[in-house]
Parts: sequence; C-alpha cells; structure tokens
Amino acid sequence: MKILVTGFNPFGKQKVNPAIEVVKRLPNQIAGAQIIKLEIPTEFKRSAKVVHEAIEKDHPDYVIDIGQAGGRKGITPERVAINLDDGAPDNIGDNSVDQQIAKDGQAAYFVQLPVKAIVKAIRKIGIPSGLSTTAGTYVCNHIMYSVQYMRDKEFPHLKAGFIHIPFLPSQTIGKFSKLPSLTLAQDVKGITTALATVVKYDGKSDLHDVKHAYACIK
Repeated sequence: MKILVTGFNPFGKQKVNPAIEVVKRLPNQIAGAQIIKLEIPTEFKRSAKVVHEAIEKDHPDYVIDIGQAGGRKGITPERVAINLDDGAPDNIGDNSVDQQIAKDGQAAYFVQLPVKAIVKAIRKIGIPSGLSTTAGTYVCNHIMYSVQYMRDKEFPHLKAGFIHIPFLPSQTIGKFSKLPSLTLAQDVKGITTALATVVKYDGKSDLHDVKHAYACIK
C-alpha cells in the first residue's frame, strides 16, 4: 500500500507551518505501508496541480492532506469537503470569494477514511482529537475537495481525506498566547497513529458511534 501524505508550506506572515514539519518527520513506512511525502503550496490553484502530478507519478492508494487549524486544541480528521472557495488571499495573492471549486463537481464529498476510528486511536495514546465536519473555505478545504473531485472524475480507486493539526507552541506567542497548541512530537505521534489506523481499517467499515467523535475540537 502507498499513502501520499501532503503538508502545506508556511502561509501569510507565519514562518512555520506545522503541517509540512510533521510530514517531513513521518517514518518512511507505517504499518507496512509506504509513506510518500509531499510539500504543497498554500495556493488555491497550484496546490491541486501539484497533488495531481504526484498521483499520476506515484499511483498512491490513499492521499491524506495535513493542514494547520489555529485555535483547535486537538488533531481533527475532517469528514466532508464542500465545493466552495471563500477566503483571504493565498500566498500569491489569489483571493477566491464565493467561487465554486469545480462547476461539474458535487456540492460536497465525504472522505474515505475511518475518521472515527482515527479519533479513538489518537485519544488512546493520550493526544486530544475530535472529528470535524467543516474544513472551512480556505486552501485546506480547496485541496481536500480537489482530491475528492480527482477521485470522482479520474482516479476511482483512490481513497482520500484531510487532517487538521493545531498551532505549535512557538506559534502561540504574543497575540495567540491564549490559543491551544500541540508539540511537534505530539503531532508526529498522532499523525503516525492516524496513518496506522488507515492501514488497519483498509477495506473495513469505520466505527459507528459518536462516543469517540465530536468532543475536544475547540
């Protein structure tokens, strides 16, 4: 099994993005699966192009995108992507307001990850986690939706999803001092556990309860 794991580069005035820092530090193999690591730009249009090229090149079984969600206190797998860009300018100043991502795409796509099982597994190792049903309308949702659209139109074998991680402690200095954070070591451990859970549940149904799902998101 091959899992393509992507992480965004720093955006705005921030000097670090925990997403790509976590991806860089992941093992090359997790639970027998080959981990392919990819840095993607925090840009609406080019992020999808870069991931599309990687899918064509590496033929992964899964694509899992990692992004930063400042203000959340745990690792949060996303459940659904929506067909909407409506956010601040990206790293090249592209400001997509009230725009469909794909005119011939579905209004929304659900992911193919065992999101509830992932939350349960991460909590079991002592790291806060919760299931999220909104990835916003910025570049994180854009890439999440775009990969689902690629799956719908080009790569039906593919399974995909998105996981948000909080700020690092170094990012919560000054005006963000009251916001929660996780260390890089916690993030790496949590995402590694998430990927191992994906492998474990491949071909199986996700958990069907809410006990380990929606708490501890914010």
